[in-house]
Amino acid sequence: MTGPVQDRVDDAVVVGGGAAGLSLAHWLTRSGTGVTLVEAPDGPLRPAERTWCYWEAGTGEFEEAVVASWERLRVRGPDGCAVEADPSPLRYRMVRSALLERLVHSRLAAAPAARVVRATAHEVRDAPHGATVRCTTPGGQPLTLRGRVVFDSRPLSGTPPHRTLLLQHFRGWFVRTAAPRFDPGVADLMDFRVRQPRHGLAFGYVLPLARDRALVEYTEFSRAPLTTAAYEAALHRYTGDVLRLGRFAVESAEQGVIPMTDARFPRRTGRAVFRVGAAGGATRPATGYTFATVQRQSRAIATAPHRGSRGVPPPHGRRALAMDAVLLRALDTGRVDGPRFFTDLFRRVPAERLLRFLDGGSTPWEEFGIGLGVPVGPMLRTAAELPFLTRRATGRSEGRPR
Repeated sequence: MTGPVQDRVDDAVVVGGGAAGLSLAHWLTRSGTGVTLVEAPDGPLRPAERTWCYWEAGTGEFEEAVVASWERLRVRGPDGCAVEADPSPLRYRMVRSALLERLVHSRLAAAPAARVVRATAHEVRDAPHGATVRCTTPGGQPLTLRGRVVFDSRPLSGTPPHRTLLLQHFRGWFVRTAAPRFDPGVADLMDFRVRQPRHGLAFGYVLPLARDRALVEYTEFSRAPLTTAAYEAALHRYTGDVLRLGRFAVESAEQGVIPMTDARFPRRTGRAVFRVGAAGGATRPATGYTFATVQRQSRAIATAPHRGSRGVPPPHGRRALAMDAVLLRALDTGRVDGPRFFTDLFRRVPAERLLRFLDGGSTPWEEFGIGLGVPVGPMLRTAAELPFLTRRATGRSEGRPR
């Protein structure tokens, strides 16, 4: 259903057409909920095409949008030593935003109580019937949408008060090589054979799409992003000196920044207004992964018996957030060596268990076993320090205990 009908009251209005907005609109529609999805029109507010990755067993809900998947994962230490593992029954998957958008739009178009509206959302607030979304159409006309509940997935303008804030920032090339250079069955999650920054850590990331095609990224966990020129220089070094790809063409590029923080993200901003996705804290603080969490949260919202009455469920458990807070602080202070930490983690923990741990699906006993393999002294010191740190919204980490 299309068209700016202003006098209707939807069961739900979903603001934002990224992974969180698209996924929630899909799951709500599948449950029989009347949904209006508000997406930004073409222009500066509409993001460029993006890649999302996650792991999942079996055939997923968005399999038609998966462009590639891998049954083996690999991590390489700074010395080049490789740790390769099979996380079955899980597979690592890549979804492209344009394919996901087309898939969800086609499903919404087939649902009589769903519609997609292209408009710029300016204000979301409570109203007697639930909540309203005030927008402007591409033609410049005001538009007010009404819903019994509104889910807002738009990015936040800043990070909520926090003790630690690192950025996962990256630039990637989709490359095509003149000769076969990749193994399509193996995804390189972390390749630490790159120059390490003075603060934080850096790694290469290689997702083969064919023997002669791959997404190759340079990624850092640090306090500030680089210039595009600096990312390009790092990618040239990685593809030339480390991967030795020979002649290749860059078919497209993508670049991004993901906050990694122990900030507390409010999920409710009004009586009938909720934040979802990264804006609601769905990004896993210690890894930057978001897509799988969005799916779990969206399914939970869609299947709630009294949707919205009890709020949006937390995206991560308290134990997971507490462990992530310790790790982020330990990395930020330099108490643990990032490349060694992650390489050892993949070497010592079975891949399927580790991925479940990173998704928040591990048991306390499994987490205890994983914890025995980390640098215990630095982590305990960091855990003892955290309660004395001040949460602040300065855009950087707390410097020292107070």
